[in-house]
Amino acid sequence: MDRDFAPKSESDASELELLQSGFRYALSLTHHRADAEDLVQQAWLNLCQRYGAATSRAALYTAIRNLFIDRCRRARVVAFDSLEEAPADLAMPAPATPGTNDDLELLLGALRPGEREAIYLHHVAGHTAEEIGVLTRQPRGTVLSLLHRAFKKLRDAAATARGVTP
Repeated sequence: MDRDFAPKSESDASELELLQSGFRYALSLTHHRADAEDLVQQAWLNLCQRYGAATSRAALYTAIRNLFIDRCRRARVVAFDSLEEAPADLAMPAPATPGTNDDLELLLGALRPGEREAIYLHHVAGHTAEEIGVLTRQPRGTVLSLLHRAFKKLRDAAATARGVTP
C-alpha cells in the first residue's frame, strides 16, 4: 500500500482507511504481502466497476474473500487436514526470537487460511462469532470450532518453539 498518499478530503481518508482495513484482512487470508495487495486491488476494482464505489467494509471483505476462494479453487490448493493429526507444517522452520513479529509470523503461517481469517476477524476487527458467521456464511458453531482449533495450534506451536511439551 502506498504510504505517501496524503488524503485531500474526509472521503479520501475514509477510502484510505477502508483500503488499509481490506489489506489487513487480505493479508490474514493469504499470509503473503503481494498476494494481499493483488486481492485488495482486484476487489476494489470489481466493486467500483459494479457499484461505482466501494463504500462498505462488509462489501470489500466479501469481495476479497470471494476472490481468495476463487484463486484457491483455480490453483487447487484446497487442503483437508485431519482434526486428530497435527499438520507437518507446524514445525518451526527457523528459530525466531520469542515475542517478535517473526515469531508471530511463523506461528500464524502454520494455520490454515480459514483459521487465520477467523482469528483476524475476531481479535483484530473485533467481530463476535455470530458476526463472523454472517460475514463468512458459516454457522456460529463452525466459527467457534475454527477459533478453538486455531488457538490450540498456536498454543502447541508456541510451546514447541519454547521447548515445552504441549
